[in-house]
Amino acid sequence: MPIRSKKIYNRPRKMFDKKVMAEEQALVKKYGLKNRREVWKAGFAIGKIRDIAKKLIGASDENKEKFVKQQKEKGFPVETIADVLALNTEEYLKRRLQSILVRKGLCTKPKQARQFITHKHVSINKNIINAPSHLTTAKEEQEINLDIALPAKKLTKDEEELLQEIKHKENDKPKSEDEEVEGENNNGRRN
Repeated sequence: MPIRSKKIYNRPRKMFDKKVMAEEQALVKKYGLKNRREVWKAGFAIGKIRDIAKKLIGASDENKEKFVKQQKEKGFPVETIADVLALNTEEYLKRRLQSILVRKGLCTKPKQARQFITHKHVSINKNIINAPSHLTTAKEEQEINLDIALPAKKLTKDEEELLQEIKHKENDKPKSEDEEVEGENNNGRRN
């Protein structure tokens, strides 16, 4: 019997609510997501984190501190359990590899970042990552590299002619007076 896969997102209660659709579409555009389902996945993941935080409210301080430390290592701006409960979908989307590339200035647009990632031009610790949804930790953020080898541009005929003219001028250039005097002093000998 096949193993049932885990649930990774919840659909909104009202699928075609105009206000909800507009908010989701704004997030899709802002973060360069593929579709609204990626927003749902981010909301579901934040919901799971919040559920764990709710269970830890009555737990020992040691467990709370451990959980908050884990969330800090993931890169979320939290100091207490209350901060974890206040996390929202947008803060999760900011931790995606795609968003971090744009924020660091390695890409100009989120769609461009997504393309670089899927085309395997992005590596973390010399490991190629090809999932734009990769949740980047604070440590990994320092190790992100963009490995793009651009092909050499072919020169047009005009550019080639200009380059040849410059090379000929450099070769035919007369010696300056200083170079002539040095040549006379050395009597044809080189140092």
